[in-house]
Amino acid sequence: MSVPLQPRPQPEPIRVLFVCMGNICRSPTAEAVFRALARRLAPELALEVDSAGTHDYHVGSAPDERAQEVARAHGIDMSGLRARLLVREDFERFDRVLAMDARTYRAALALAPREQRRRLRLFMDYAPQLQMREVPDPYYGGAEDFERVYLLTEQAAHGLLRELADGRTVAL
Repeated sequence: MSVPLQPRPQPEPIRVLFVCMGNICRSPTAEAVFRALARRLAPELALEVDSAGTHDYHVGSAPDERAQEVARAHGIDMSGLRARLLVREDFERFDRVLAMDARTYRAALALAPREQRRRLRLFMDYAPQLQMREVPDPYYGGAEDFERVYLLTEQAAHGLLRELADGRTVAL
């Protein structure tokens, strides 16, 4: 008599939220870059990825066209993303809330429930080799500033993936 195989339980996804001020430049770039790298380098990881802003300037808007152009040049389409506001519940839902700079970090920290504050970090902590703590805001800059944001988020995304894959059977 054969015993039916039981389906393997699906692992709980690791939930990652990227946060900047308006959620149209840095955090959607980080979300799109991280999502693309994870798909390519660590498809075994169960992930849920999103981005949000600490200010409601652009809620519902697509990412800045300059950010989209840079992403497209690197083979990533982020046109479907829409800006949203960071809310208190995000700290309960996401395992990691990653701020792009100190100002965003402070705004997110003020919103975070005390018991969830440990989930908040600076995104550049995952790229210590760059000796940078912040992803600079490119909004008032030019194309080169958006390219720099892309490259910085790519470095930090690699570091984050390495940490998430640590202890799992994922080769990066």
